[in-house]
Amino acid sequence: MALTACTSMVPRQRLPYPLTDENFGDPVKVVTIPLPVIASSPNEGVTLGALSAFLIHNAKDEVSTLIAPQINYNQNFGTTFTFYGAFFPSPDRNWETNLSKSTRVNEDYELRLRDKTFFDKKLETNAFIYDFSDGSARFFGFQSDSSKDDETNYADKEYGFTLSAGYEIWPHIQLVVGERFRKVRIRPGAVENLPYTADRFTVAEVPGIDGFTAHAQKIGLVYSTLDSRDMPTRGLYARASIEGSGKFLGSSAGYRHYEVETKGYFPLGKARYISVGRLAYNQTLGNDVPFLERSILGGETTLRGYGRNRFIDSSYLLCNLEERIRLFRWSVFNVNTDWELAPFIDLGAVMESLDKAKTNSFEFNPGLGFRAVVRPNIVGRVDIGIGKDGPAVFVGLGYPF
Repeated sequence: MALTACTSMVPRQRLPYPLTDENFGDPVKVVTIPLPVIASSPNEGVTLGALSAFLIHNAKDEVSTLIAPQINYNQNFGTTFTFYGAFFPSPDRNWETNLSKSTRVNEDYELRLRDKTFFDKKLETNAFIYDFSDGSARFFGFQSDSSKDDETNYADKEYGFTLSAGYEIWPHIQLVVGERFRKVRIRPGAVENLPYTADRFTVAEVPGIDGFTAHAQKIGLVYSTLDSRDMPTRGLYARASIEGSGKFLGSSAGYRHYEVETKGYFPLGKARYISVGRLAYNQTLGNDVPFLERSILGGETTLRGYGRNRFIDSSYLLCNLEERIRLFRWSVFNVNTDWELAPFIDLGAVMESLDKAKTNSFEFNPGLGFRAVVRPNIVGRVDIGIGKDGPAVFVGLGYPF
């Protein structure tokens, strides 16, 4: 497959907006890279297939547009056809789209938009619109001692949106307001060797197991000295927010989320070594809170030794430590790429409240990550974490935090 990779110079008129814009030269450099798809995760299992990545370079020879159609096979979902696109017309504006359809249960339609070009770049707007069905979803029960023996499967069918606007009220400090709508339906999943969640648990035991609606509003403060939003190498980040969901606005239940998060990036050796740390706490307060609206750990961005949504309770405490080591820089198919190794430790626990946290409730997940970084926009990653249920492997785009 590597032999079929190529670099082409394409007349710009053949690549209309949004593939290119005035920031591109004429002709346009397009690098085509066919790749095998070999992915594995605790919830989905093994996925095999192939994709072709089309990397479209702007006049500065930066990858400004990525198009990646792919086809793969998974024993639970059958054959899946996917089209992914990422567009970075400027450092202050970007959008992503993902269109995916499987022959069994799964489908995913997403659009993400970010724009920080308003009011002299002091106003940042974000939008995320989605409609998906995930037939690999799992539920084990609540609290940190939920057992692998109680594992069940369901299809998480959702649609909704998340909107936010952040305004820089002081240097490095942003006031953020947001609106979120989520409609969830629970259906039988695609994993046949596991019991259906709604057959094992009742609505009284697990609120929201029969579906729910969430309509919530958020306000928060963000402090950031990061040198890059998507690929930071130095700086500090802190965020505190409050989100409320009320029945009078259409939610199935009334509850509140309180969240604080801090992150730090500390480079050494001209950023060849970057020590990264994150500490986060989340608290959910209310009665009959739907299970997927509570505080949740597990997956590629929290506890990488477990599948998504492995631990659920009313609050969580999470710490992630990672050392990002640039092994070498190498031009692959005329694309300059940083190859990174990232040993990490994830430590976290769910609990009713922080004062009820117990030492034996915390999960310790060591692991190792492999990263291919195409600056300034694209990160491909493979993370392997070890938890009590065994190893977990995640393949995806972007840094985990």
